[in-house]
Formats: sequence, C-alpha cells, structure tokens
Amino acid sequence: MGFPSRRFSIGLLFVALLSTAAFADRDLTQFGHDISVGPDEQVGEVVCFGCNVRIRGHVTSDVTIFGGRMVLEENGEIGGDVAVFGGDLRLGRGTQVGGDAAIFGGHIQRDPTAIVGGDVANFAGTYWLFLIFVLPLIVFGAVVALVIWLIRRLLRGPALPATA
Repeated sequence: MGFPSRRFSIGLLFVALLSTAAFADRDLTQFGHDISVGPDEQVGEVVCFGCNVRIRGHVTSDVTIFGGRMVLEENGEIGGDVAVFGGDLRLGRGTQVGGDAAIFGGHIQRDPTAIVGGDVANFAGTYWLFLIFVLPLIVFGAVVALVIWLIRRLLRGPALPATA
C-alpha cells in the first residue's frame, strides 16, 4: 500500500512545480535593446543596460535602468521600485509605482495623477553619476596601486651597501 501513495505524492509534487512555473511572471533583461511591455502584458522584473523601457502594462516587481530612459504610459503599473541611472523618467496619466522612484543623473516628468507609493528622489546632473560610478573606481584603483607598491617593496629585500 506504501508504493501507490509514494507515486501519488511524487506526481502531486510534479504537478505543483509545473503549475507554479506556469504562473510565474517572466523577467526581462536587455543589453542595448529597448524593452516594451504592452497594455495586456504582465512581467516580473525589468532590467535594462544602455536601452530605453516603455511600459503600458503591469510590472509586478522592480524596474532598473542604466543609461536609458523610462516611460510609464497611461494606466501602466509597477509593483516595486524604479531606479534610473543616467536617464530620464516619465510617469504618464493614471500611472502607479508601488515603491520608490530614484533618478540619478536625469530628470523626472510626472503627471499630477501619477501615484508613487514610496519616496521620489531626483539627483539631477552628471556629478551624481561621477560620485556613484567614477569616484569608487578611482578609490579602488588607488588601493590596488598601493597594494602593488607595498608588495614590490617587500619583495625587493634589503638594500646592499655600495662597494668601492
């Protein structure tokens, strides 16, 4: 009697795994190709490097953009946060962002009817990009140069006296 119940349990587990995969939202990640979410589409997380994002449907999670702009069109929804680095954000009429909206090195254009559930932070100007990306790279390069200099100095050994 134990054998059929084990087979039933395995089958039930298999069906449960398939059903969760079928209803899971797909995530979108692009490098250099624009992303568009249609009015009848629902996706999970959206990540874009060097491209633009246009949302007319529903994003259940976060939207992150590096080097591009984002347009949330009429009645579009984002369930999580929006972060735009080096680009602009436009929130159209009747749009909703469930979390925070942060723009670094760009501007925000927001319709009065657009709803943002969390905080809105706009760090306009290119100096923010310098502080966020370039300055840490300079500090990292200086630390690496210091470590290399110290290793070379320790490996050189003591200086020998000059003989005449």
